[in-house]
Amino acid sequence: MQPRLVWLMAIACTVSIASLYYNQPVLALMSRTFNVSASEMGAIPTLTQLGYALGMFLFLPLGDGLNRRKLIAVLCVVNAIALGFNAIAANFLGLAIASFFNGMTAVVPQILVPFAAQLSVPEARGRTIGRVMSGLFLGIVLSRLLSGVLGAAFGWRSLFWIGAGLMLVLAGVLAISLPRQESSANSSYLALLRSLPQLLLTYSLLRECALNGAMIFGVYCGFWAVLPFLLEQPPLGYGSQVAGLFGLVGFAGTGAALFVGKLADQRSPRFTAKLAIGLITVSLFVLFVFRFALVGLIAGAILLDLGTQTGQISNQARIYTLPQNALSRITTVYMVSYFLGGSLGSYLSAIAWSVAGWTGVCGVGLGLS
Repeated sequence: MQPRLVWLMAIACTVSIASLYYNQPVLALMSRTFNVSASEMGAIPTLTQLGYALGMFLFLPLGDGLNRRKLIAVLCVVNAIALGFNAIAANFLGLAIASFFNGMTAVVPQILVPFAAQLSVPEARGRTIGRVMSGLFLGIVLSRLLSGVLGAAFGWRSLFWIGAGLMLVLAGVLAISLPRQESSANSSYLALLRSLPQLLLTYSLLRECALNGAMIFGVYCGFWAVLPFLLEQPPLGYGSQVAGLFGLVGFAGTGAALFVGKLADQRSPRFTAKLAIGLITVSLFVLFVFRFALVGLIAGAILLDLGTQTGQISNQARIYTLPQNALSRITTVYMVSYFLGGSLGSYLSAIAWSVAGWTGVCGVGLGLS
């Protein structure tokens, strides 16, 4: 596992994960384009996360049955097409359908991470995962930052055209640069899918990490789904630019990824998983108490991001100690649960915002925590 390859995978995660988050800072702009309410627009990130969960269920098991390099390149091209359909959506229904398919085809990072873990030696696995995941977290940060700024300057449709072009370039680079690795499981596609429930029933560690990840990501997605609407309201009164700039807080999580990976190797991934839950719980109290102060919201967002990224690295470091010939399917079970939790958090928070405002959103997050 050469350092050059680790960083290539990290950059690929940066570019590919961005597809999933372009829409979040510009939800308010989209709602005005299609003349729909905030609660209705909450369906867009929810459908994106649901599509992502379905895509992981359908495509990730293929990592144990096909050549991963070809699979990754094909998915990059298909995701570019889905992003193009987001850009040309003529109505809210079209946007909803395109968002679902965007999510469903944006699963490249979740094939790259177990690929990197499998290529790494066991004593450095946490650090390798941390480095690749730092690229993933950076993609989330940059996508939100660029989405807010470019959306305000050139319109929200420009984001999806840019994203489509980047995915096409990435497909070519990865098709040339990734190592060729044959399948580790000599099974048919249907047999790979049928094995997923058995993996969940067999490994209690996988069940624990899947539930933990689902609740953590539910809190995280709920916050980001509603933040643009909070920022638009008095006394704050900010537009999509500020919502996008909020993505800068994610640099804290990106930098922490390298530290958490090392800490997980030195102490244990279970220790860092407990730390993650504590950080998220504290962040919710900060976000509630200082909801009308921009500095307080930034501080709460930083704590939430740190907790979310710490939890993700910890859970993945734990599940990748399970049988190596099933890592793609183990990732499928974990990540489907993770993003189902994210879609649940987005949906519940959108409803809570309509019923009880920011207090309701923080209440939903605290319940999940």
